[in-house]
Formats: sequence, C-alpha cells, structure tokens
Amino acid sequence: MIKTINTEKIIQLYKQGYFPMAENAYSEEINFYKPKIRFIIPIKKFHIPKKLFSNFKKTSFNFKINTNFKEVIDNCKKINKKRKDTWINSIIRNTYINLNKIGYAKSIECYDENILIGGLYGIHIGKCFFGESMFSLKDNTSKFCLLFLVSLLIYHKFRLLDSQFFNPHLLQFGAYEITNKKYELKLKKNINNYSDFPESFNFQKSLSILQSLIHKS
Repeated sequence: MIKTINTEKIIQLYKQGYFPMAENAYSEEINFYKPKIRFIIPIKKFHIPKKLFSNFKKTSFNFKINTNFKEVIDNCKKINKKRKDTWINSIIRNTYINLNKIGYAKSIECYDENILIGGLYGIHIGKCFFGESMFSLKDNTSKFCLLFLVSLLIYHKFRLLDSQFFNPHLLQFGAYEITNKKYELKLKKNINNYSDFPESFNFQKSLSILQSLIHKS
C-alpha cells in the first residue's frame, strides 16, 4: 500500500507556516516543522554572482517546467558523497507527486539535450513559493535552475521565496534569516493572493529579467 499525507491537510499546514520532513529515507513517520528562525531568498533583491550569470548566459542547456517531476524528486532523494542522508522518504515522495498532479508542487528542470542534469522542486500557493530541494549532476545546474526560477517569480509577481532552514550555499544569492513572527506576517499577506506559475518560460526572457537585477545592484 502506498502511504501519503492527505493533500488538503498538507496545503493547510503550509498556509500556517509548517512544512514536512522525515527523519531519514527509511522512516515511516513524518514530522511537521515551524522553526523559530526562517531562511528567505529575496526575489526583487536577489543577488546574482557575476561569474555564475556569465556561465548561465552562455549555457547550451535547456530549462523546462514540470515535465518530469518524479525524476526530479527521485534525484533529490538520492544519497551520495555530498548528501549522506535525506529527509525525503517514500511518504514524502509519493505525497509530492500527488501534489504535482493537482497543481501545487512544481519542478524546474535543466537538460543537456534530453538528459536531466539538474533540478529543483517546491510548493506554489498564492504568491508564495516554498523551496523544498534541488540537485546537480553537472556543475552549477541546480544554481542555474534557481536563477531560472527567480526570473519566473519576478515576472509573475511572487512575493515570498521560502528556503525554510539556513543553508550557507544560498548566502551568495542574498538569502537571509528572519524571525518566525516576521515570516508569518509575510505569509499571511501573500498566501491568499494569486500569482501564476506557468508551464513554460522563455530562456531569453529569463536572461533579460536577471540582467535588469544586475544593473540595479
């Protein structure tokens, strides 16, 4: 029997500031967390490292949305040299696949020709995107997906990009910590309004939006 979390329940918990995690890949239980300190990636004031943007502009990789969500989450779930354990167990995996089917869970995917080499996924509710996990099979591909995501969020007027727990790798993008009290104010302000998350987004449009961020910084 395939175990999942009720999709209506999990969406309501996101709206209240919680998110789910398992203790490890083999756990049969799911815990919901609301940390006292949240880690936020700015959208309008997103910082783009110049070398990374230069590589992004020159890349021949293709970026797609929601074309292979299962493969994205399966790659995020894998244990490897960089990731010694994972909080994505089978219950989390199956639940988010269901959430993808009904339009809440989204993936950004990076392809070298037809081979998936990087990606990220998260939850879209209102004007908020809750980042869950990302992976790279080639240098910088998860970061490229983040750049692509942020340009999409800017264009469609999203207001909150939640990264949940502190991650030193995201500091280079201007990510910062806020108290849960401030987070809940941001959440309440934006969770019941709506921004579109399209099924496709033009790469040249992404570049143009990101270029304008660099000029502002």
